Amino acid sequence: MIIPIRCFSCGKPIAQQYQEYVDRTAKGEERKKVLDDLGLERYCCRAVFMGHVDLIDTAGRFKKF
Repeated sequence: MIIPIRCFSCGKPIAQQYQEYVDRTAKGEERKKVLDDLGLERYCCRAVFMGHVDLIDTAGRFKKF
């Protein structure tokens, strides 16, 4: 639901780059180019970004008070 702070496999910190990735891909840039520019070269780190589905807003609607 929330992007992990570190890559699950290699432990590289990746969370600080996620918002830039989302912004640039939303503008229509190619995913490969954005990931290369951000310095994410390992396939495990790329998989975290490309496989992430942001569900925090959906899950937040069901919170009980």
